[in-house]
Amino acid sequence: MLHSLKNIWRLGVKELWSLWRDPVMLVLIVYTFTASVYTAASAMPETLHHAPIAIVDQDQSPLSARIASAFYPPQFMPPQMLDWQQVDPGMDAGTFTFALTIPPGFQRDVLASRKAELQLNVDATRMSQAFSGSGYIQQIVLAEINEFTQRHRSASTLPVELELRARFNPSLNKIWFGGLMQIINNVTLLSIILTGAALIREREHGTIEHLLVMPVTPTEIMLAKVWSMGAVVLVAAGVSLNLVVRGFLQVPIEGSIPLFMAGAALCLFATTAMGIFMATVARSMPQFGLLMVLTLLPLQLLSGGMTPRESMPQLVQDIMLLAPTTHFVELGQAILYRGAGLEVVWKPFLALAAIGSVLFALSLARFRKTISQMA
Repeated sequence: MLHSLKNIWRLGVKELWSLWRDPVMLVLIVYTFTASVYTAASAMPETLHHAPIAIVDQDQSPLSARIASAFYPPQFMPPQMLDWQQVDPGMDAGTFTFALTIPPGFQRDVLASRKAELQLNVDATRMSQAFSGSGYIQQIVLAEINEFTQRHRSASTLPVELELRARFNPSLNKIWFGGLMQIINNVTLLSIILTGAALIREREHGTIEHLLVMPVTPTEIMLAKVWSMGAVVLVAAGVSLNLVVRGFLQVPIEGSIPLFMAGAALCLFATTAMGIFMATVARSMPQFGLLMVLTLLPLQLLSGGMTPRESMPQLVQDIMLLAPTTHFVELGQAILYRGAGLEVVWKPFLALAAIGSVLFALSLARFRKTISQMA
């Protein structure tokens, strides 16, 4: 047993040195757990943020001035006051997303209870801003008109009051969700890439034949790849969680980071075995890349990290229970967002251990078959 552990350790160190001499993989690891996490969290906000808006005020009345002053950061940039001849050129150039036109006599018509119309032009190619921004503008304009006609800003008292409490993310900040979920997705992505690429690289360089003549078993070779590549991803995920998510993005972590890292280690046991299995099926790196696309997309889209599993068809929910990422997302969200302990997440831990054991056994059987064909 001690001799076998020494072989696993030495073979794993060999894998680490091979990775260290591969600058492409090193750059990929650094980018995946730094810039990728930061941009995924901050580059695509779901809420309206600094949307450019232009206003054509042909009424020049107190009401129109009040409407124009109601648009301010962080939802909107300070409005650009334009003439109506400048609207079409500005929309064509993409200078602003929204152009609100207030016609002459607008205040007079409102006070006289006559039909009054405003025109809102929207650049719908900026789909996320166009969809949410139109609703924002409608609410802002109607609120200002109602307050102007009522002559005061006090809200009417309703017989029912709704008390809204947002748990775990009080400000509904998308950055809190995006950064952590990107780390969870990148753990799966890199673990499959690193283990699969390590095996294919040995096959292409002919070093796998050297291993076959050494006094090592296929189990030792596979365990060495699993622990070495898993350790690299685990360390990178831990550094990213503390440096990028907690440091740069200022996302609070509610639960135990060591407990999350233990769950990540179990997930890595399953996904690294999956990477080796895919590398034994593929004959080259291009084929491995195609298998990656077919595997990673369902794992990331259907695991509950992007959309709740409850909104998916029941058949998809049942099938994805066999995927390690489903349970990793469940325990990751419970620990990092809600501060859950082991007494809450023991079921995903147990499921990951079972799935990892099955995947490792299947991958080992496939690996032995591949090696026997090469011998």
